Amino acid sequence: MKTLMLIIIAVLAVTAPARAEFDYDASSRQMIRNGVQAVLTCNGLFTSGRSLDLVTAEELQYLRDPRFGGAVEDNVTLHEAERAVTIGGGRHGTAITAAFREGIGCVVMAPDQDLSDIQELPELPLPYPDIDPATTPWPGGDLVEEHPWPAAIDRDKLDAAADRIMNPEVPNHVSLSLIVVHRGDIVLERYRDGVTRETRTRTWSTAKSIAATLIGMLVDEGRLGLDEPLEVDWLPEVRVPGHDPRNAVTLRNVLHMSSGLYPVDSFGMEYATGSGLAYWAGYSSSIGARQRGLIREPGTFWDYENYDTLLAVLAMKREIGDQQRYLEFPRRRLLDKIGMRNTLLSTDRFGDFILSSQVYTNARDLARFGLLYLNGGTWDGERLISEDWIEFVRTPAPASAVHGNFYGGQFWLVPDDRNDVPKDAYSTAGNRGQYVIIVPSLDLVIVRRGLDFSRPHMQEWDIAATILTAFPAWSADQDAH
Repeated sequence: MKTLMLIIIAVLAVTAPARAEFDYDASSRQMIRNGVQAVLTCNGLFTSGRSLDLVTAEELQYLRDPRFGGAVEDNVTLHEAERAVTIGGGRHGTAITAAFREGIGCVVMAPDQDLSDIQELPELPLPYPDIDPATTPWPGGDLVEEHPWPAAIDRDKLDAAADRIMNPEVPNHVSLSLIVVHRGDIVLERYRDGVTRETRTRTWSTAKSIAATLIGMLVDEGRLGLDEPLEVDWLPEVRVPGHDPRNAVTLRNVLHMSSGLYPVDSFGMEYATGSGLAYWAGYSSSIGARQRGLIREPGTFWDYENYDTLLAVLAMKREIGDQQRYLEFPRRRLLDKIGMRNTLLSTDRFGDFILSSQVYTNARDLARFGLLYLNGGTWDGERLISEDWIEFVRTPAPASAVHGNFYGGQFWLVPDDRNDVPKDAYSTAGNRGQYVIIVPSLDLVIVRRGLDFSRPHMQEWDIAATILTAFPAWSADQDAH
């Protein structure tokens, strides 16, 4: 009998339904959810210049993803005079405020800060170069001159391809803009209703490629080394810092998304821990990036982590030194050089660039960015980044080989199993479908901005393949194979 009872107990233990695990991160998820809405609404209104109706209908569709509970919070306070937005409070969870700052965009504040603290947040009132974009020819300005139609492109097929991208059949795909640049000239430019050439929207992780470009400038000058330790102050600090195993992590490792550090943004934790607290809840991006333990040998495991990028940005800041020079560095060394005057690089409240995601810009500025790479790193005869650096960002990270060699140095590469796009193509990529696709062999840059909500998003190589149907020589080559 005793044996029988033990068997019954064992069977019940196996077959009884398991109690759902308690979500110990629920309060953080709600706080982050409020912060997402605060930052997107603040930037939508004060950085993008869109109406609240459009922000709610399009920007915040993202929050209807099941990860966020499937609803937009209704406890919203707009502070027009302060150019700030507060979401939450009371039964709606911890209130989070985001405030617009000149030259920076919207900065998320700590939960215990109020409107009186806004003036202490970072800003960058740096004058822009004294040119008139309307009368300055593209690409330095916005005056697009007429040129003979290129023989390499079938105009009707290009229009048809653009129609498919701008009016997708998939309901959750929302295309805001599309630009095709061939041999330096804009040959196609489309915008969704309610979006103009000046409309700035969030790049999401396309910002990582901008970060890599700025870091590459310091590598080119010998001020940073790809294979040197990051030399950041790791947290928590060990008793003998020189013996910290994290000192083995190099700039190459973090740019390759293979730091070996503990994952905090993947495995279902993206909106509960890690960089989500810095992006949306006012936590320090620098502290968060530095307080992960080493769990794998650096360079051996590919894991997409925002904090890997931010460690590289922290190394850039440390090398530049002075805070004001650091804040001005992107403008003076890159953005102003190539005419990206509609681009704002945002910081956290501590003045650290969140260059893994928080950049607001328009489609033309991203097309200029793509042209810099297409032109081999030169602009108006001045070399801004080296060909060696371009080769680095478009060479597969060793740890990505098991995934099809789809990732380089903060740029995405054509996977091994994809043959409908030239293998030399590479692309930025950001959440909700933000892409700058560079195809050197066809002298081509494609920019697509989106507000895709829920997954899967429109994919960069599908966009490229669709546009390439308008290139008869490429299509013929595909048919031959």
